[in-house]
Amino acid sequence: MKANLLDFDIEGLAAFCAGLGEKPFRATQLFRWIHQRGESDFSAMTDLAKSLRDKLAVSAHIAAPVLLSQQASVDGTIKWLFDVGGGDAVEAVFIPETDRGTLCISSQAGCAVGCRFCSTGHQGFSRNLSTAEIVSQLWFAEHFLRKHLGQTNRVISNVVMMGMGEPLQNYAALIPALRVMLSDHGYGLSRRRVTVSTSGVVPMMDRLAGDCPVALAVSLHASDDLLRDQLVPLNLKYPLAELLGACERYLAHAPRDFITLEYCMLEGVNDSVEQARQLVGLLGNYGGGSSWCKLNLIPFNPFPASGLLCSQPQRVQAFAQVLMAAGLTTTIRKTRGQDIDAACGQLAGDVMDRTRVQERMSNQRTVHFVRGPAARAGAVL
Repeated sequence: MKANLLDFDIEGLAAFCAGLGEKPFRATQLFRWIHQRGESDFSAMTDLAKSLRDKLAVSAHIAAPVLLSQQASVDGTIKWLFDVGGGDAVEAVFIPETDRGTLCISSQAGCAVGCRFCSTGHQGFSRNLSTAEIVSQLWFAEHFLRKHLGQTNRVISNVVMMGMGEPLQNYAALIPALRVMLSDHGYGLSRRRVTVSTSGVVPMMDRLAGDCPVALAVSLHASDDLLRDQLVPLNLKYPLAELLGACERYLAHAPRDFITLEYCMLEGVNDSVEQARQLVGLLGNYGGGSSWCKLNLIPFNPFPASGLLCSQPQRVQAFAQVLMAAGLTTTIRKTRGQDIDAACGQLAGDVMDRTRVQERMSNQRTVHFVRGPAARAGAVL
């Protein structure tokens, strides 16, 4: 079977070329052709020796998943749906701003974490994406946008691993993908501008700090374990004390001097002033002060299966005021791409669920959140 060269970081590509009897500098040339120029035709790589091009034609290819659809929002956001085979399709989203272009990338077909407020989680889980399937979202989007916008300079300045899936549950494929993004011979992105978002896979957070420290965003969404157990089931395995301890450890390696904490605002669930004060008290126990984290309050994007509603704007503002009065840097995320279901928590693609999640969640549309001891056992009434 031919190797897909999108599967390799530069070290992996050097090893592949060595297997063909080629020197390491050939891998660098090839890597630049693939990622900086977006070339997939070996015959067009004119500074490679013809003998190497002939070897590559026999032993390798550069293949991205098939594009199924493209949707453009009125605000300029673009969403792509890619066929990754086996009945699975994943989504990537480009969000243009005046000072940056951000690409939101998927790491799994579906998600096994099952957060209550996430459309992807309600669709279930099929499989991890390969490194090639992760990288190809950036490869396709960057070179499509250059042609679309008629420019030769880099369009995508930021990447967020916040699409479908839990990136740290696909660690083996994630790390080479991050290294491709960061390589000066690839996309040359700053570690500060590549963000991995996690629901709290504590051991992998520690590994990421040592292997490839990039910006980190953590899905928090609650100020106590009882509620977070119900919103983010992974909390039953890695409760808040363990999660925030891992955040504190990550700070020593982080390219930024803070960790982003994501907080989805859910009406009547986690949005009271009392819960904001509780959150202030919780975060004050870590990081040696208020500057170690940045709170990102996210208006919930409702979908029928969730049984949840978005907090009212005035309630979000009141929540934010409590945090800011305590010295916590706090932003309220601007919703983008909502008209094409490309906003935060809306990416769902098309997944052949292997976890029967829809069956398990079907009775939760009118859930009442447990606030007593029963909740710590994962009870939902």
